[in-house]
Amino acid sequence: MKTVLITGCSSGYGLETARHFHARGWSVIATMRNPRQAGLPQSERVRILPLDVTSPESIAAAIEAAGPIDVLVNNAGIGVVGAFEATPMSHVRKVFETNTFGVMAMTQAVIPQMRARRSGVIVNVTSSVTLASMPLAAAYTASKQAIAGFTGSLAHELGAFGVRAKLVEPGYAPTTRFTANTDIPVVELIPEAYADFARPIFAEFAHPALTTKESDVAAAVLQAATDASDRLHYPAGPDAVALAHVA
Repeated sequence: MKTVLITGCSSGYGLETARHFHARGWSVIATMRNPRQAGLPQSERVRILPLDVTSPESIAAAIEAAGPIDVLVNNAGIGVVGAFEATPMSHVRKVFETNTFGVMAMTQAVIPQMRARRSGVIVNVTSSVTLASMPLAAAYTASKQAIAGFTGSLAHELGAFGVRAKLVEPGYAPTTRFTANTDIPVVELIPEAYADFARPIFAEFAHPALTTKESDVAAAVLQAATDASDRLHYPAGPDAVALAHVA
């Protein structure tokens, strides 16, 4: 039985991905900042561990408690929507601490065991913003683009040891808690000067032509985790797939 460790499992993609792997016979280590069972199966194949990906101490404790893992899914992330001009640099740094440096830190923590076994998969969940530029998401896009480049490079250096690195690129999912972990309401990041520009964009967000479901992302993560090929990119959701064909 293989073991997957997934970050950010309290809701959204992480929670659905944990359910998806469990339903297919995997042993699942679901991690989150504030551990709780809500939404996760009651099963001897599900363990819940506390994890803050911005804390080296928390990462070390979680990796030690987890034991050997076959797949790491770096899903934890925070969103930010608004004009970059109005986004405090303190918040930009917070976004990068989770979306970029948190992913890198978790990856660095599991590489030694995977390299020693000469097997393992690291799946980094980014976003369709890495496939096409989108307005009012500059800081978020930068944090995810960094991981796209990071993962591509990592795939080459870890491939020599039988370890694979993959990217899952979800599209837009209105039902996910995209900005739930942000300290700043969107309205505060749209100055009056940007109001006319932002209005039609938010209208389109409210009624998108194509959207991504949490189940789309979970399926793409499982595909990436079990694909032994050198494929790097796995767009998730019909909108992401459409963008990938254009990119």
